[in-house]
Amino acid sequence: MRFTLLDRVIAVEPGKSITAIKTLSLSEEYLADHFPCFPVMPGVLMLEAMTQAAAWTIRLGEDFAHSIVVLRQAKNVKYGDFVEPGRVLTVTAEVISQDETTTKVKASGTVGDRTSLTAKLVLERYNMADRRPYGDAIDARVRSEMRKLWAVLHPASRGGSAPRRVVYGGPSMALPVAAPVPGVASLAR
Repeated sequence: MRFTLLDRVIAVEPGKSITAIKTLSLSEEYLADHFPCFPVMPGVLMLEAMTQAAAWTIRLGEDFAHSIVVLRQAKNVKYGDFVEPGRVLTVTAEVISQDETTTKVKASGTVGDRTSLTAKLVLERYNMADRRPYGDAIDARVRSEMRKLWAVLHPASRGGSAPRRVVYGGPSMALPVAAPVPGVASLAR
């Protein structure tokens, strides 16, 4: 997962259901283009927020047994109301059925008492070790990062109430430093 479209998980029953929230901020970059005079959260990002919520209940239900959980199919997607900056999208997902590799989920997103979208999702889960050599190292890394992210999204799962600093990645996750652009003054100076 490269970006997180959930701010907090407010209720979860591992492997069964989840409720999470996304507060839309006017500072989110995509709103400049979608749409300049009427900023709203793109429908595909609302669908992604539902997918991410569903993936969390799957991961928790099997204690992070699979490192990868991806959307394979979105059925009966229906959009209702817009999500505007300053509003809170509440996402719920409920597992309908599950087999050894796929999970079917019924999901919805609401703003207040108005439905913003509903869908039935099919998610696939697997481990990289089953698909490529040395995938077990990738699996271990992804599981570790997902556990850290879970502690941020659902602080109650940490066991204590004291805030904790979480650092994602480590030296091997550091991004390369870009070379200076000719003619552009460095901000570090």
